[in-house]
Amino acid sequence: MRLEGKVAVVTGSARGLGKAIVERLAKEGAKVVVTDVNEEGCISTANEIIANGGDALAVKCDVTSRESVEALASAIIAKYGKIDILVNNAGITKDSSLKKLTDAAWDAVINVNLKSVFLCTQIMSNYMVEQKWGRIISLSSLAGVAGNFGQTNYSASKAGIIGLTRTWAIELGKKNVTANAIAPGFMNTEMTKTIPEDIKKTLLAAIPVGRMGEPEEIAAAVVYLASDEAGFVNGVTLNINGGAYVN
Repeated sequence: MRLEGKVAVVTGSARGLGKAIVERLAKEGAKVVVTDVNEEGCISTANEIIANGGDALAVKCDVTSRESVEALASAIIAKYGKIDILVNNAGITKDSSLKKLTDAAWDAVINVNLKSVFLCTQIMSNYMVEQKWGRIISLSSLAGVAGNFGQTNYSASKAGIIGLTRTWAIELGKKNVTANAIAPGFMNTEMTKTIPEDIKKTLLAAIPVGRMGEPEEIAAAVVYLASDEAGFVNGVTLNINGGAYVN
């Protein structure tokens, strides 16, 4: 197993893409921390991983709160004694056109999608620097590299993640801590299931491979970036979108 003995924390991992990631990390031998504002979901996902032979800890956390993230880090250290891998996955959408976008919708998305990445990385990277090994993997989006109508706040937050990643690659690389981002395209998740069929057909038509991506495909990329094999991969944004946007 590629991540045997590593300790990995995935934010927003009670369900959806985050759940797929934390489950795959566990299958690769990592001791995983399932964290989300949804405590019941955290416990359920962690129990599923344990039932399948994995090692998991469930911790409720508001990733927009420094105190909550510090408590999360303390719980991880108390249980496992180290933090090797951080996957910044937590995110929300509150879409509207620029004209209709409210301050509240802007602040909510920026706090959850961008501030949380700053807080979690600032706090947890300290442990990685101390042990001279670490992997920081943050989930950006196709909207962050190409933009998307009606997603001023979401696009800004996801583009910001790319800027953070490039800066941290420079600052932390000398300590053998790498920072990379993944920008998923149109994925088959709970979020996309609510999209009207006519809009979904238009979106699919713009993807050369002719289908949505699966959460497991993103999880596979996370495993690679978290592994020793990716030690020379630093500051990269990996676009996984079926060719919908090529940069």
